[in-house]
Amino acid sequence: MNKRSWEGVKDRFIAFFFAANGILTIIILMGIFIFLAYIGLQAFHEISIREFFFGKEWNPTAYGEPKWGILSLVTGTIYIAVISLLIAIPLGVASAIYIAELASPFIREVLKPAIEMIAAIPSVVLGLIGLLIVAPFVAEIFNLPNGLNALTASILVAIMALPTIISISEDVISAIPESYREASLALGATRWQTIKGVILPAASSGIVAASMLGLGRVVGETMVVLMVAGNSRAFPTSILDPVRPITSTIAIEIKEVVQGDLHFQALFALGFVLFLMTFAINLASDIFLTWRQGVR
Repeated sequence: MNKRSWEGVKDRFIAFFFAANGILTIIILMGIFIFLAYIGLQAFHEISIREFFFGKEWNPTAYGEPKWGILSLVTGTIYIAVISLLIAIPLGVASAIYIAELASPFIREVLKPAIEMIAAIPSVVLGLIGLLIVAPFVAEIFNLPNGLNALTASILVAIMALPTIISISEDVISAIPESYREASLALGATRWQTIKGVILPAASSGIVAASMLGLGRVVGETMVVLMVAGNSRAFPTSILDPVRPITSTIAIEIKEVVQGDLHFQALFALGFVLFLMTFAINLASDIFLTWRQGVR
């Protein structure tokens, strides 16, 4: 076999390898979707869709008439997701700008690994920090009997999302051509005006992508919210109320149910809802990024 033929075989093998991996990823994703849907949708043989999605009370083990409403669980999940992003995105983007545009090379080389190390902290350790430090602090500030609520969980989950947002945003900002900065400064713009008027708009698509990835981490987090969110199934009316997100509910109750019964199926239906939520978030971010690229 001559060199040209060998190169052709190698190219075809590489193309096949990557295509096979892409197809395998799609198959796994579809498998999860079908698995959750097959078990979860069986719950609707006995639970009305209206009760499931719009009922405010979730109590499958109630004596007499179990309650299957997930609205309080979804609301708790949304509370934590929104509040944590309101904390994490400004801090994350500001940190990324500092590292990429303002920090000295020495500080940059120290900060980047330190921030990425936050992602290596086990979530149970952050949960313990929340129980011992953050929850008492929140309780004292807001004069609460305890600090186990949506706000405390959001603060800790925001910390977990920060490495993703900072790292990706910093990479995007650093990848902007130096000519953009030079042109702005040559026109008389200050450094801050350059960051605000040139760097951030140019990096906005990447920052949105980083925020969406952070949101995916937030929505799927289990251990921290299990430890510090308060685990209340009551419908929350403020961020200072204890909540039980979807992930915590599944983690707490799945070990107590009989495989195949209605409660088991309802938990899989919850998992299916969570899967659809994360899928919708990723799809929305992809559509937004495609639209931004088209506008440009």
